[in-house]
Amino acid sequence: MAQGRNRPSPYMMFMRKLVDNDQLVMTLLAVVIGACVGTLAILFVEKIDFFQSLFLGISGERIADYIRSLPPWKVVLIPTIGGLSVGLLLHYFMGDGKPKGPADVIAACEVGGGQMSLKDGIVALFASSFSIASGASVGREGPAVHMGATFAAWASDKLQMSRSNTRVLLGCGVAAAVSASFNAPIAGALFAQEVILSHYALKAFAPVVIASVSGTVVAHQVVGNVTAFELKAYELGSYLEFPAFVGLGVLSGLVGLAFVSSILQTQKQVEKIPGPTWYKPAIGGFLVGGIALWFPEVLGIGYEATDNALKGHYALNILFALFVFKFLATVLSLGFGFGGGVFSPALVIGAMLGGSFGMVVTGIFPELSSGASAYSLIGMAAMAAAVLGAPISTTLIVFELTGDYSMTIAVMCGCVMATLVNDQMGKQSFFLEQLKGRGIDLADSLSSLILQQIKVTDILKQQGIYVSADTPLSHVIQKLQRAPGSVIYVIAHDRRLYGTISWDQVPDEILDKDLNTLIIAADLADRRPPVLQTRDTLDVAKAVFEEVAVSQIAVVDPQENRAFVGCIDEREVMAAYNEELLKKRKQEHGE
Repeated sequence: MAQGRNRPSPYMMFMRKLVDNDQLVMTLLAVVIGACVGTLAILFVEKIDFFQSLFLGISGERIADYIRSLPPWKVVLIPTIGGLSVGLLLHYFMGDGKPKGPADVIAACEVGGGQMSLKDGIVALFASSFSIASGASVGREGPAVHMGATFAAWASDKLQMSRSNTRVLLGCGVAAAVSASFNAPIAGALFAQEVILSHYALKAFAPVVIASVSGTVVAHQVVGNVTAFELKAYELGSYLEFPAFVGLGVLSGLVGLAFVSSILQTQKQVEKIPGPTWYKPAIGGFLVGGIALWFPEVLGIGYEATDNALKGHYALNILFALFVFKFLATVLSLGFGFGGGVFSPALVIGAMLGGSFGMVVTGIFPELSSGASAYSLIGMAAMAAAVLGAPISTTLIVFELTGDYSMTIAVMCGCVMATLVNDQMGKQSFFLEQLKGRGIDLADSLSSLILQQIKVTDILKQQGIYVSADTPLSHVIQKLQRAPGSVIYVIAHDRRLYGTISWDQVPDEILDKDLNTLIIAADLADRRPPVLQTRDTLDVAKAVFEEVAVSQIAVVDPQENRAFVGCIDEREVMAAYNEELLKKRKQEHGE
């Protein structure tokens, strides 16, 4: 009877099943994270407008005519002050003094276990706000992506989610940020899968889509169902035009390569400038302000110039000039340390490049051309695809930004060709090239990535057989006889690894003589054995095993004077790799 009374009610059993249903929990979290990130994305835009009114004296995206009315000294001074503000903010409040963006989100997903700093996220958000508001030629979508991922990582940490679910929640935060920023729910979901998570795992797809929709719903409630650019419908002139679309895609890919390379090279050169880093964004701001004296359209995210190009309001000379100087202004802004993204500048540069290319093509084959404005649309998509390395989500973002699907095939053609140029040249997206510069190469095979994600301490199960340095020979031999891998570890009095002993280091003549009391472990030890440190990952362990051809390696703690903490076996490395590989395969198949 007592057992019957203690039995949980059907209602409680049902509630427990709901709580234990991982997919249901992730779905509910996706709704909440999507709504919260969507709200934050809208507040981010409002904050940029607020700071822009303080820096420039005007809010909104159409600022070119207003900038022309300002005295020249003020046009140069405003981005300079903005750069100084950003530099000081990053210097005093950001750990490494550098702005953050999507590359940091990708690193957190792939090698950081989904862990991100909320403090760094807040500082990065203000740094990007100051940058855009003061006229730096950067985008707001990259900071929004970082903000969404940071919030999701914080929520995951508070809820103590597993590593796998944390990565999915980061994807949810990114999808919501993109969808709310662009009013693009489809593109938001695919961007998170294509760029951040780097796969279309079934387990992640549903929560990411739900978060993207949730973020879009919030944006619709606040700002309405609007697109960034209001365009007339384009019409494809002729299918004979496709060689021109292919040519524009190839050209956009080459320009994209030059764009990414220029930013990264400028960053490297700026790091060599002597002195503290906090004043360097001010130099970049001064140079960008100098460009704005002649072409104020280069300031900020540049949607005004993009809209004018898409509507055919610019002559060829203006289009080409804006292409060159927006390119230069963005390289200077990001190269000298402003915070912000590359997507919006890539759209502007691509629109100007496409418009210029379209005018030339239209002049040669006027009866076949769809018009220079259509080429601006294709160019902006192709350029962005080349920079982001994401042809699918970029194509959809452009469609949802413009609300125009009439040039679908042409835009897809341009995006694919631009991305193909990157691939053939052995280059990756801007974000992956950033990570490569930090020593994180995510172009490695899946096996390498898995090995990079597991530390040796994660599989450290054996303490190993060890002796003190003054252990007599007889005891050493006894230990060797039952040691796995026929190796024992010699430990100094302060727990430091003194060396190792294997059968190869015990000469036969010693065994034949009565030297047990004369020879100790320290006399036989190899003082320079292969070792691993507690901070090493399994890719390092695998390389060491291959180099020294041993089956067991000691692990030491560099923080504790190389204190011996145990050893790992080569079989354990492969077992951990196989287990993690199996988990990833199951995740991709939604199991």
